[in-house]
Amino acid sequence: MSENVHELRPKPADTEKITINLGYVDLGHVDLMVQEGFYSNRTDFIRTAIRNQLDRHADVVRQSTTRKNLELGLRNYSREDLEAARGAGEMLQINVLGLASIAQDVTPELARAAIASVSVLGALRASPAVKAALADRMR
Repeated sequence: MSENVHELRPKPADTEKITINLGYVDLGHVDLMVQEGFYSNRTDFIRTAIRNQLDRHADVVRQSTTRKNLELGLRNYSREDLEAARGAGEMLQINVLGLASIAQDVTPELARAAIASVSVLGALRASPAVKAALADRMR
């Protein structure tokens, strides 16, 4: 039965890998907290620290998000979305805090015809050709 199941679209990763540099003493403190059982691993410690800082500054983040007119979370732009905008004579202003995703079947020509600007705080997923076509429109 399981051989009849096919994934139609790969699920996007819900995390983005980043690299940070820590001093040896700070890293030692993190490792001590993990060793003492306060956190399951270094990643757990770092995620918790980041969430605590985001919570601490939640009002500022909320105000900035409203002021900058940002869409929050995951925003997908399909070929159909871009064709509809182009057909209506409109240009999209993509402003996302989270993950903006432009479908893999979007051509660079369609992207340039339908997208006026791209501002993403987080991550942008698009083909390398579409990213290159929009490079001069990214803020």
